[in-house]
Amino acid sequence: MATRTAPARLPQQSLCRPYPTILRARLRSALATEPLLRNGHVLTISSVLTAGLGAVFWLLATSWYSADTVGRSYAALGTVALLAGIGQLNLDDLLVRFVPVAGRRTRRLVLHCYAVGALCSALAALLFLLLLPELAPNLGFLRHPALAACFVAATAGYALFVLQDGALTGLRRANWVLGENALFAVVKTGLLVGCAAWALDSGILLSWTGALITSLLVTNYFLLKRAVPVHQGGDRGGTAPPQRLVGYAAADYFGAIFRMAAYDLMPLLVLNILGAAPSAYFSLAWVIAYTLYQAAYNMGSSLIVEAVREPGRLGEHGRRVLRHTTLVLTAVILAVEVAAPWLLGLFGPDYAAHGTGVLRLLVLAALPNLLVSVAIDVARARRRLVWAIVLQLALCAMVLTLGVLLLPVLGIAGVGVAWLVAEGALCVPLLATLPRWLPAPARRSQ
Repeated sequence: MATRTAPARLPQQSLCRPYPTILRARLRSALATEPLLRNGHVLTISSVLTAGLGAVFWLLATSWYSADTVGRSYAALGTVALLAGIGQLNLDDLLVRFVPVAGRRTRRLVLHCYAVGALCSALAALLFLLLLPELAPNLGFLRHPALAACFVAATAGYALFVLQDGALTGLRRANWVLGENALFAVVKTGLLVGCAAWALDSGILLSWTGALITSLLVTNYFLLKRAVPVHQGGDRGGTAPPQRLVGYAAADYFGAIFRMAAYDLMPLLVLNILGAAPSAYFSLAWVIAYTLYQAAYNMGSSLIVEAVREPGRLGEHGRRVLRHTTLVLTAVILAVEVAAPWLLGLFGPDYAAHGTGVLRLLVLAALPNLLVSVAIDVARARRRLVWAIVLQLALCAMVLTLGVLLLPVLGIAGVGVAWLVAEGALCVPLLATLPRWLPAPARRSQ
């Protein structure tokens, strides 16, 4: 006759611990053992830290430079981000997708992506400068030879900056993404102080470019000398055939262009339609709100890395990202909605007066953006790139069309309305069809 064993008892000490303490302990344990959430959180912390230190940078900039100069400089840096995004051909996402399984070809894959991304981004910057009078006449100051060279170098450098983030994420080195962004933010703030002391009108652009170069040198020394050799030593096999990489990259890039355009063209639209000062007010609100959009992107990057390693758990991981990030985002959104006037008031009363409304709308749109972002990343992980392209095209078309229509009527608040309406319109059908594109994992038999 089988003997019945007594049920295991929890240690008496754990029963006496307060519930919040137990909850924090379980959260720390989950993050320590689950790369999906751990890496996603580190990438998100990196974005938050970048935004926080970036706010200090812009706080100093608004103290030392006029609103017109801040608006033009932010539009110029937004253009750098857009051109770098176009020029690097979305190879950062290719690195996230294929570095985990590249094996001994990891260094070669990274360096090839670097060469292609930097060259194409520099060419995109040169073409933009040639067409500057027609595309963005308010940025005519960039045609000065020294600033033009700085603009081209910054564009190529930012492409490398984005690519190294993709490589580090694919290697599960998210802690270094955090470190490089902190280094970049601290150095550019220090250089801004020096440029202001020398009374340089282009100090915002020069300090940003100098910090970018510093971060690239430090991070790539670690990436290519330490992280890549360790990964190659694990010998996880070889990467996909070249034709498969090219096909994936081309289709993925086509969709990503629309997403980048939705994010990076808006500062130029505001500048061209409303002028430099409204562009400055919008820019500072966008710096704060974009952190929440970046959180969804970061969790999606971690989701793709884990999907490559464990394809069978994509549904489980996708739903975990949705549940976990929704709770975190909701709390942050509520806090920003309340604190919006105070946050923008740090940059001056005019920024609070003109930017509070658009900040609240942009932040509110971050919640439906999470679902749209996860849907895009799930489609990319499953190589259903047509569906990912459709979602990004629809988002871009609605945001830019509504932005152009509403900016003359509502001012910069029209951008917030455009984002909220576009994200909400995509969110409704995605919620209705959630079981189809993200099925719940099968229950394990007991």
